[in-house]
This record gives sequence, C-alpha cells and structure tokens, in this order.
Amino acid sequence: MASSNEERSSSDDTHLEKGNDDHQGPPKPVGFFHPALNNVRKQVFLLWAKTTLILMVFILAVLSLYWAGLFHVYENYNALGVYVVDFDGLAPYDTGGPPLLGPMVTKQIDAQITLVEPSNHIKLTDPPPHLGYELRPPSMFNNDPMQVRQAVYNQDAWAAIIINSNATALLRAAVATGNTSYDPLGAAQVVYVQARDETTTNDHIMPTLDALQTTITSMFGKMWTQMVLQNASDPNVLANIQKVPQALSPAIGFSIFNLRPFTPAVATPAVTIGLIYLIIISFFSYSFYVPFHMKFVSPEGHPPLVYWQEVAWRWVATITAYLFLSLAYSLLSLAFQIPFSNPAAPATEVANNANEYGRASFVVFWMVNYVGMIALGMASENVTMVIGQPWTALWLIFWVISNVSTAFYEIALEPKFYYWGYAWPLHNIVEASRTIIFNTHSRIGLNFGVLFAWCGINSILFVPCCYFLRWQMQRQKKKEAESKEE
Repeated sequence: MASSNEERSSSDDTHLEKGNDDHQGPPKPVGFFHPALNNVRKQVFLLWAKTTLILMVFILAVLSLYWAGLFHVYENYNALGVYVVDFDGLAPYDTGGPPLLGPMVTKQIDAQITLVEPSNHIKLTDPPPHLGYELRPPSMFNNDPMQVRQAVYNQDAWAAIIINSNATALLRAAVATGNTSYDPLGAAQVVYVQARDETTTNDHIMPTLDALQTTITSMFGKMWTQMVLQNASDPNVLANIQKVPQALSPAIGFSIFNLRPFTPAVATPAVTIGLIYLIIISFFSYSFYVPFHMKFVSPEGHPPLVYWQEVAWRWVATITAYLFLSLAYSLLSLAFQIPFSNPAAPATEVANNANEYGRASFVVFWMVNYVGMIALGMASENVTMVIGQPWTALWLIFWVISNVSTAFYEIALEPKFYYWGYAWPLHNIVEASRTIIFNTHSRIGLNFGVLFAWCGINSILFVPCCYFLRWQMQRQKKKEAESKEE
C-alpha cells in the first residue's frame, strides 16, 4: 500500500513538472521558487536586467539632450549680439564741446568686451559673462538710427543700444538755457524684439541691459553733477538748474522700444508648450487608424485589397486626417482670441499684436501646423512600423525631447552640437508661428521648405516601411503556424 502511495506521489510530481494534458485541465499554480520555474526565472531575470539596462542607457543618452541644452548658456552669452551705435556728437550737429555720453557708454561696454575693469584697467581673472556687444559706427547704418532698428527687426542682432544724435549737446543746452522741455529719456534708446524669443529676451538680454543702463546712468550722473556744480556759483546757471532739475538728475536715460511685444499671454501655447501636443496627437493617431486600414487586407467575407493600393490609401487617409486634426488644433488659438486679423506693421515701429498676413494669417497658421503635423507624424508612423511595440514609446520620448530642446531653447545659447536643430521640424514650426502671430522678421519660406523636405522624405520612406511591416507580420504568422503544428 505504501509502495502504491509513493508511486502515485511520484507520478503527481512528474505530472506537475511536465504540465497537465488537455483532459486534465491547465497546470496548477506553483510557488515562485518551485523547481519547475527554474528556467523561466532565469529567462525573466535576464530579460528584466536587459530591459532595465536599455532604459537606463536611454534615459542617460536621450534625456540628457534636454538638460544639456542649458549647460553652457552663460558661456554662450556672446552669441546674443547687441549693436552699440554712438550718434552723439555726430556732424553736422554742434555739440558745444566734446560729447560725453557716447564715449562713456562705449567705454563701459568696451571694458566688458575686453574683460577689463574700467576703474583701474586691471584684467579680470574670472570675468562675468557678457552679451555679444558689437560697437558699430553710424556710417554702417547711413547715419540713421531707424536703420539700426531695422537691423534688430531683421534679427541681425538681438538688441541695440543707440546713443541719440546730439545727446550731450541737448543736455548742455538744457542747463545753459533752462529748457523745461528737456527729456532725459531722449538721450539714448534700447531696441529689441521680445516676440523673437520671449524667454531669451526676458531671462538673459533685458536683465543684463537693465543692469548696464543703471550703471551708465549712475556713472554719468556723478560726472555730470560735478561738472555742473563747478559753475553753480553763477546765478544764471543756478536759476536754470532750478527750472530743469531733470537735467541734473537723472540727466540722461534710455527709452525702451520693444518693436514686437509678446502679447497676449494666451499666445504662449501656440509657440511653446502647446506644440508638444501636436507631436503627441500626430504620434497616437497611427494606433487609431491602423485597425481600420487592416480591414482591407483581412479577408473577412471579402477579397483582400491589392497591397500597393492599400498602402496608397493609408498615405492619402493619413495626410487627409492631419488636415482636419491640425485645423482642430489651430482653432484652439482662434477660440481663445489670439489675434489673427490685424494688419502688419512697419519694422521700425512698436506694434502690439501685428499679424504678418492680416486677415489671412489664420489660414497660413493652419497650413504651418498642417505641414508640420505631416512632418512630425509621418516620421513617427514610419518608425512605429519598423521598430514596433514597446519601443515606439521610447521613440516618442526621443522625438519630443529632440524637438523641444531645439525649438523652445535658443539654439545660439546651446552648445554647437545642437545646430542640427535648425533642420528639425518643431524649430521651423515655432519660427513660422512667431512670424504669423507677432509679425516678426519672416523666414517662412525657409520654414516651409524644411517642413516640406521632411514631408517628402517621410512619404518616400513610407512605402518600404509599409512593406517591412507586412513582412514582419507574415513572418510572425508563419512562426505561429509552425508552433501549432509542432
């Protein structure tokens, strides 16, 4: 009897390891450390370790693109060009003496360029970063301050500091004659275009220029007050100073001309964060439409469609879907009252909410998003067909980060490694959108050219990617059939 029980127990163990047959039902669950799971545990551990290693490498390699974009910002400050143009004392004006303001400004800025402390002419051992100041003669702009503004609008420089014509002479005359209409802000001006890149302008350019203005105003005020007080014993001079106290303090100032302000605030998603969703929508649309397309090739009560025609249908259906999806995306900006019907403005004048194409601006904005969606989405669709699941998730992360790091960050402030970003889709979508919404300097022809190039290349690759997916699916079906036969 005992022998019979032992044989039955041995038979049960053997049966547990080999698995029950169809007549006895599915195998019974066993513990995690059961000997029958030895091979499975090893296989799972290896796959877990391999996947974790791949994800770690991916995180370090791809996410570092985002962190590294701001790694050398201060070292690259000099890539943010700022023109300094001194019109003070420019002939034929009579200055009544040597100009004071222009030389002081250029001397102060030249000290920053040459990394020398102006007070004692000692070279700094650890100089602070400075903007890319460029001292330009007035003759380069035909002695016309408006042409300096035009250069800033044309994005030849990020900003300009202009010392106005006869700035010192007008200050002297105000003190000498008691000219009550003297305005210190007429001495100099700072010109910039905020809508070119509000983050770079607000975070890096204007704080630096504001500090520079404060330093120059303070230094000039001290010097000028000493000069005026030397003649304060003259009753006429004292009477005139009392009439125009602004000619003594602050004496000079800077008028600020933001040629294209970044307004309204609701425009922020249209040129920054909102565009991330354009990438995501174009990526996930593939999974929504593929099941419909596959009905043509799955013989369920009907003959399958010729495959090359099915590929053609998929391409047409995809780019047509993008037309309507991009319209819905664009309508969000219109619904939340981003201006799209204002006329364009002269480049040298300050203009709020000027639009590049007047009432046609929304249509052009829609077309930018449409072509951009094709460029972004077709690339994702091609990659998805080639690499398959679950790797498409990693592709989406890479695609978002590589586009964002070169579209939302100013490439001029990034390491030169990022210069490939000028050819990336999102950078050109952002630049074109800023032109349309804010009437900034237009490179929209180049932007559309780059996006169309992406569309063309992706369309050419679409056909072999479809056939590669078909080959993969057929091979998988063959393996499944072979395993069933075994």
